[in-house]
Amino acid sequence: MQSSLSKAEAIILYLTFGLLIFGIVMSRLDPFWFEFIYVPEDGFIEWMTVLPLLLMAVVSVNRLVKLAPLRNSWFVISLLLFMGFCIFAAGEELSWGQRLFNWKSTEFFKENNAQKETNFHNLIIAGKSVNIIVFSRLVILFMVFYLLVLPILYQRSLKIRILAENFAIPIPQVYQIISLLLVFGLISLCPSHKRAELLEFSSCFLFLAIVLYPRNAYIFKT
Repeated sequence: MQSSLSKAEAIILYLTFGLLIFGIVMSRLDPFWFEFIYVPEDGFIEWMTVLPLLLMAVVSVNRLVKLAPLRNSWFVISLLLFMGFCIFAAGEELSWGQRLFNWKSTEFFKENNAQKETNFHNLIIAGKSVNIIVFSRLVILFMVFYLLVLPILYQRSLKIRILAENFAIPIPQVYQIISLLLVFGLISLCPSHKRAELLEFSSCFLFLAIVLYPRNAYIFKT
């Protein structure tokens, strides 16, 4: 574990909390500007959410190229899956370029998507929102385990440390855990129904910090 933050880590923290706090303040001072300029679909914050997702995908590709010959197959598969997830999440965030390239949704998405857009996280299946079930509740459970349970298990169990090493699992540092918990607390100060956009942006950038500078960074070195 590092004794001090690198410049890149400091930049990520300043950027994350700077834009988050600015957004919270503006959501109170000028709700219209916040919702229609700062956090709209394809707006500044949405692109700032896509950026760390794509960067994490690039980091995964770089690690695959360097480490594939040196690590076991599960390590390689884990990196591939994570890379695929980041690309998928970035695509979902932008509705796969639908608004950017101005193409129409198929009938399936028109009938089953809450926003009638081409993405999966806004689907309504059997009257239930995929966004709420999968992208909200399951994500919360994952965050609780990943941020609060896994680091303790990693500290106390040799088997968990070996598992993390074999499956390319980055373990968050203490400051990263605190930062994410602080984000969850601060977001409650935003009165707008669009506050989830700020939460997604902040979480993605802090996860970029975890991916780049995990507690067990040695597993990604040659």
